[in-house]
Amino acid sequence: MQFQAAFGPLFEILTSPYLMGLILLAIPIGMFFGAVPGLGGKLGIVLLIPFVFGMDPLAGSVFLLAMHAVVHTGGSVPSILFGVPGTGPDAATIVDGYPMAQRGEAGRALGASLGASGVGGVIGALFLAAMLPVLKPVVLAFSPAEFFLLALFGITFIAMLSGSSLTKGIAVGFLGIMVSLVGLDPHTGSQRFTFDQLWLWEGVDIVAAVLGLFAIPEMLSLGVKGGAISRVTGKMAGYDFRQVLQGIGDVFRHPWLTVRTSIIGAAIGAIPGLGGDAASWLCYGHAVQTCKNPENFGKGDVRGVIAPETANNSKEGGSLLPTLFFGVPGSSGMAILLGAFVMLGIQPGPHIALTGMHLVWSLIWALALANFLSVFVFLAMAPAFSLLVYVRGALLIPFVLVLAYLGAYLSESSWENMCLLTAIGVLGYFLKKYGWPRPPFVIGLVLGSIAEDSIHKALAIWGPTFFLRPLSLVFIAMIVLTVGAYIWRQRTAPKGREIHHDI
Repeated sequence: MQFQAAFGPLFEILTSPYLMGLILLAIPIGMFFGAVPGLGGKLGIVLLIPFVFGMDPLAGSVFLLAMHAVVHTGGSVPSILFGVPGTGPDAATIVDGYPMAQRGEAGRALGASLGASGVGGVIGALFLAAMLPVLKPVVLAFSPAEFFLLALFGITFIAMLSGSSLTKGIAVGFLGIMVSLVGLDPHTGSQRFTFDQLWLWEGVDIVAAVLGLFAIPEMLSLGVKGGAISRVTGKMAGYDFRQVLQGIGDVFRHPWLTVRTSIIGAAIGAIPGLGGDAASWLCYGHAVQTCKNPENFGKGDVRGVIAPETANNSKEGGSLLPTLFFGVPGSSGMAILLGAFVMLGIQPGPHIALTGMHLVWSLIWALALANFLSVFVFLAMAPAFSLLVYVRGALLIPFVLVLAYLGAYLSESSWENMCLLTAIGVLGYFLKKYGWPRPPFVIGLVLGSIAEDSIHKALAIWGPTFFLRPLSLVFIAMIVLTVGAYIWRQRTAPKGREIHHDI
């Protein structure tokens, strides 16, 4: 019975031309968003939301996850060839990938990146599958009390790791919670912050909010900067197919490093808030510490490409764990994917362990298949992707803006959503301009209604004493430790060296 539950969804995907077609379509799209510096997986999900709106929840979620899973595979192209990271986590690949390209080994570096990404993604999916038997009883032990505190913990943790200011992160997260309260009170039916506007009775549309917060500010910023997406000039580093195969072979010549960093990356991904930057840099550091001849790192060592690239892709499997089962995104990209899941009619949370395991197994296999098939797509398209860094921003801006406004309108067939998109877009631009983190807003918006519903239920069952339940005390301690760890880290960090994540 367990075998059928696990492998039935794989057979269903493999025998469905529709689902396989969606995965094969998602792979080059995801690579495109990774290969163009400044776009990334978050913007990819945002722009594809209008296209999946109204689709079957399984098909839509498989398409978005497959696209998001291979973004870092494409991001290695500009990182290695030009020293320009396609996405934030790909910055670690530059340390050894770019020196390899400079000495004429670009093909080998790309091949190593490709092989490491494919293997890492598959191991990340297997990690998620292996954790399910352990996770299910833990999830079922959760009550509304723990779920409320878990939502607060997720917001606090992600806010802390979204920038150098805890105050800014928490403020943006709770602004998202306040916006989630707009609409009719689910318990009394009274209006809250609707200003007698009928279109706000069902709350702020997640699609319009996400589009406004990410797509609009990125395009405004690109317009202000002007010029090409990348300011790097010069000829593309040459490479041949034989070098690429040599690089893929390097991954299997260092099997223990590949497996080790894949598992570490998946484990880091499972911790809400750490995301790809932490996974890639920690695994790079681990490779330097544990490999022979560490003095070669930073000078063009292929192991310095393998370690961060396995982590970049394996962490997606790990980050799906808290996203699906607790509604707490494992990374900022998963925060937007969580909003897309909700838009498709999928409500993440503990109940998935009882009623949604078919979907979970389908997503696991979609993740593994996307990473495996991306190897072959990459081999065919890498030379074309390498030219994308020269795309002029002026050509991209109108296309993205049309998609954004179209998506906001189609999500509820409401013209008011376009006004909402503009207002949140202006807010998002100023948040980006002045260094305020944006992912906590989305997480607060998504988790706010869940937290509200959970605290109502917890108060109805236990009253204020629900804070004294054993698991509740554990989560309260985790929240306090998270804030304490942040304060300690800021006090001990040298001035000007505070940790900051580009979001």
